[in-house]
Amino acid sequence: MKFVVAIDGTASSGKSTTAKLLAKKLGFIHLDTGAMYRAVTYVLLKDGVPDADDELLSRLLPKTPLEFKIEDRSLAVYLNGNRLTDQLRTPEVDSWVSPVSEKPRIRSFLVAKQRELVKDSKLVCEGRDIGSVVFPDADLKVYMTCEISERARRRIKELAEKGITQGMDEVKAGLQERDRIDSTRKISPLVRTTDAVLVDTSKLSIDEQVALIEKEVVSRMRDKE
Repeated sequence: MKFVVAIDGTASSGKSTTAKLLAKKLGFIHLDTGAMYRAVTYVLLKDGVPDADDELLSRLLPKTPLEFKIEDRSLAVYLNGNRLTDQLRTPEVDSWVSPVSEKPRIRSFLVAKQRELVKDSKLVCEGRDIGSVVFPDADLKVYMTCEISERARRRIKELAEKGITQGMDEVKAGLQERDRIDSTRKISPLVRTTDAVLVDTSKLSIDEQVALIEKEVVSRMRDKE
């Protein structure tokens, strides 16, 4: 039985961690679409063309040495055969991923790959246009949000674990700018669809977030049988 859980929401609201743990508990595939956009951003930065126009992108994307695979029920990203992990979470990638992600050619290129990777699967997928564009017929749509100060605190902790130091004001400003770009872009903006379950994670633990969504998944799967 195919079953799609689409989780959208703001940056650092807990989407990725929740989606990963939820997929593990359910035995579903976890597809981190944000990592795919970060991978393209990383490659463009590496090539020195993060602001590439449509003409250049139309030449670069078909020849990109990036590979996206599902391994152990999760997304693995490779560049020239080498797996990318921490390279996708640097401040430089953070600062460029939103403007890169709003480019129509990049979005169409990656949405096609997202759908192909997990067709006819049980999966949990998170991003910013999953329920609205990538999987509009998802069995469960969730929109996650969180207070900006809590999101900044989480992001600072995440960066510190990678040896990167940034102040609260800088991180908060970066998140707010990301929100602005994501929600106002012309192509696939970040929106809460009318049928999405709202989950405010400001005062929820990760376990509580996972349990809340898992309960909804189990109920809807039962109804689908």
